[in-house]
Amino acid sequence: MAPVVSSLNPNTGPAAGGTAVTINGSGFTGVTAVRFGTVPAAFMVINTSQITATSPMGSGTVNVTVVATSGTSNGVAYTYIATPVLSSLTPGRGPTSGGNTVTLIGSALSGATAVKFDSSPAVIIGNSSTQVTVTAPAGPAAPADVTVTTPGGVSNPLPYFHIAPPVISTVSPDKGPLAGGNSVTITGSNLTLTSTVRFGAGTAAGISIDSDTEVTALAPSGSGTVAVTVTTPGGTSTNGLGDAYYTYLANPSLSSLDPSSGPSLGGTVVTITGSNLTYADEVRFAGVPVPFTAVSNTQVVAIAPAGIPGAATVVVRTPAGTSPGIPYQYVA
Repeated sequence: MAPVVSSLNPNTGPAAGGTAVTINGSGFTGVTAVRFGTVPAAFMVINTSQITATSPMGSGTVNVTVVATSGTSNGVAYTYIATPVLSSLTPGRGPTSGGNTVTLIGSALSGATAVKFDSSPAVIIGNSSTQVTVTAPAGPAAPADVTVTTPGGVSNPLPYFHIAPPVISTVSPDKGPLAGGNSVTITGSNLTLTSTVRFGAGTAAGISIDSDTEVTALAPSGSGTVAVTVTTPGGTSTNGLGDAYYTYLANPSLSSLDPSSGPSLGGTVVTITGSNLTYADEVRFAGVPVPFTAVSNTQVVAIAPAGIPGAATVVVRTPAGTSPGIPYQYVA
């Protein structure tokens, strides 16, 4: 009487084969072969009701049969599960701290049981036959091989790059006009992949990436003192000790000079009164830079240079710009 196969455990396995399958049934005497479809498998007869076999390579669903001297058994279905294949990762890089969402695209991804970044497991939060969504684990600032494990086996690896977070050390200049528009150089580290620079919580600034240690930004309009932050795939720089801030300044204006005239030989100490003068960085009499001291936000003391008899225009410059001129009279 021919053998009878009643069940397989398991009844599925990877297309690459190699799965240990227990064949249950009866009449397993004088067994000469076990076949998965038409492909013979390595096997061992345990007793007259049980055989263990190692699945060969295959695809689709095939019938497993036992061949004995008494005949060939009925077939019981065994399904090969395709090996998962990865084609892309989105995004392909993220912070060393992990925690970001990464979508793996490919085929035969159903039933994913594990996703690893090198040896670090990721948390699976979504799965379909063509996609696995995970929360990336933390990792060093280096490439990591990402693989997916399903009942069909382990996929091919794709590289994922953990990126160190950006760090800002200085902002120069660190002051500018309320209207913005001036060029600001940001220095630090890990800046090559900068995507956004912000001055406070305002509009993103226009940027030019000069190197891994330098980014040039066009300051947007703003007010007050704000933290400058840089965002890369490695994260956003933090506003901790050592980070630079940027201060928006109103344009300087002048209201009076005391005295408003002096000898053409120069040397007169002139008190300049106005507003927004705290950060004065230059005073000119008729275009000539002069020694000065910013006393307060409303006063600057300067020493008049020699000049031609007649009126000379006095201006004060700050990081916000240059004030409108006010006349100083040179007396012969």
